[in-house]
Amino acid sequence: MVEINWTHRSVNDLKNIFDYISYDSKRYAERQIKKIQQRAQILKSFPDVGSQVKEVDQNDIKQLVEGPYRIIYKKISDQRIDILTIHHSKQNLDPEKL
Repeated sequence: MVEINWTHRSVNDLKNIFDYISYDSKRYAERQIKKIQQRAQILKSFPDVGSQVKEVDQNDIKQLVEGPYRIIYKKISDQRIDILTIHHSKQNLDPEKL
């Protein structure tokens, strides 16, 4: 089974998403973070399930979508995946920041 490593940036992204949503509803913010985390767990069994990230020309960087959020990850090895960032689909993604 693959280990999922949440990078500092992705953890910070989750915190920012929580903070933003919790202005309106702490309950909904908690639910959204849980959905993102649960969606990423599929990578443990199916590490290649994601689709290509159109802004990046690298086969090892892929994404899963959960609601309006893109869970962008990199397959480091057959045993490890790094979650690089959680990105809102309405925002532009700067590939240099991955």
